[in-house]
Amino acid sequence: MKDFLMKQAELFVRNELGEDSTGHDWYHVDRVRRNALYICKREMAGDPFVIEMAALLHDIPDEKLNKSTEQGKAKLDSFFKINEMADNEKDHIIQIIETISYKGGRKTDLQTVEAKIVQDADRLDAIGAIGIARAFAYGGKKGQLIYDPDIHVREEMSPEEYRTGKSTSIHHFYEKLLKLKELLNTDTAKLMAEKRQQMMLTFLDQFYQEWDGQDL
Repeated sequence: MKDFLMKQAELFVRNELGEDSTGHDWYHVDRVRRNALYICKREMAGDPFVIEMAALLHDIPDEKLNKSTEQGKAKLDSFFKINEMADNEKDHIIQIIETISYKGGRKTDLQTVEAKIVQDADRLDAIGAIGIARAFAYGGKKGQLIYDPDIHVREEMSPEEYRTGKSTSIHHFYEKLLKLKELLNTDTAKLMAEKRQQMMLTFLDQFYQEWDGQDL
């Protein structure tokens, strides 16, 4: 039964996000799923079914990928109406999805190890080489500039300011991506993040050299 539910979740996510061009496509979801299961195995903690299902569905209700928060929640609800599972598992999966988002850096107390693992897996995909690619894909789709040195890095932001305030793709590194390593929950994810963090710092150093013409 659980294998069937997993296949249904895969089909649902592929249908909803398969053509996404902001970095939240099926391949992102699948990477998060694989990262989450790897962390689960290494940490020897959590319910693999809940972790995998939450990882698969985590972007479905995301407000930035839907016309409204309500529309996103309705999509997630539609999946659970068609695909019945135990109430405790469904409620746990929904709780994870509702609490793991960055939302301007405001810390959310995660209630379970499963939530911590899925959050870590999602955040790992936001850093490193893949994270760099996704940052510019999302920035371009949103109409942001690559960089403007006259724009200041935003330190404290409400979720609304984080979503709609003026920024650039390079500023996004300082407003979110470079902060994620210190916000990870598990030792496994922290170890995985080391190389990815250095990749972003190296990229930024090279970017500024080229921007200022220092590499000539």
